Amino acid sequence: MDEGKIFAFEDNNKDSSKAKIFWFPTNKIELNKLLDFLLSGKPKIQKEIHGLIVPHAGYAYSGEVAGRAYSLLNGKKLKKVILFGPSHYVGFKGLASLSNLETPLGKVKIKDNFYQKLPKEHSIQNQIPFLQKINKDIEIFPVVVGNISLKEAGEIAKQFASEDALFVFSTDLSHFFSYEKAEKIDSETIKIIEDLDFKKLNKLDACGKFPLLIMMQLCKLKGWKPQLIEYKNSGDITHDKSSVVGYASFVF
Repeated sequence: MDEGKIFAFEDNNKDSSKAKIFWFPTNKIELNKLLDFLLSGKPKIQKEIHGLIVPHAGYAYSGEVAGRAYSLLNGKKLKKVILFGPSHYVGFKGLASLSNLETPLGKVKIKDNFYQKLPKEHSIQNQIPFLQKINKDIEIFPVVVGNISLKEAGEIAKQFASEDALFVFSTDLSHFFSYEKAEKIDSETIKIIEDLDFKKLNKLDACGKFPLLIMMQLCKLKGWKPQLIEYKNSGDITHDKSSVVGYASFVF
């Protein structure tokens, strides 16, 4: 699931011992076809779009939930995105960035920045094909968020508040509870996000908690309000409801 150990897309290497498993199709034609499908629906949400909150698991699991959010951007002149995601591979404090963003759809221009560089982070990288599909020439500012306090999140939000860009925050919700328990936990997390409820942050169950702290501070600063687009968990996809991961998308 979130860890990428189980996934539906494999390469076409005839030697099965060398086959690799990927988060999304590595074939350009297949990826384009999948993105066309995932971006085909458009939620009935009439509001100015400042940003999105999207999941980052393999497309076979959370692609439809993410696609519902990204479909709101179809037809928009999207030139620049500031993309925040949690760190899954290394622990650190503060912010980092990525040195390279490349998918089967091509290489993405990364905004110059002075953050320490990481070689990979799927919470960021899994968003790139969606954004490339909307605008192949898009510029991305990838921000990997390490351990930060609420106060530090507020300071970061102030640093980015004047940027003329779309904000995207990447997170999955609860991990490895039963289907029923996950729904209960995730519904509370969703309400905390929608209400920007800083008093209940201790109950915010999401792997992207630190990026979400920045999102909440940014929304508070700018007067924006997150609105849920769609919620599902992996049990809805695999039908294995014994241990699931939650996914939700929002617009603000």
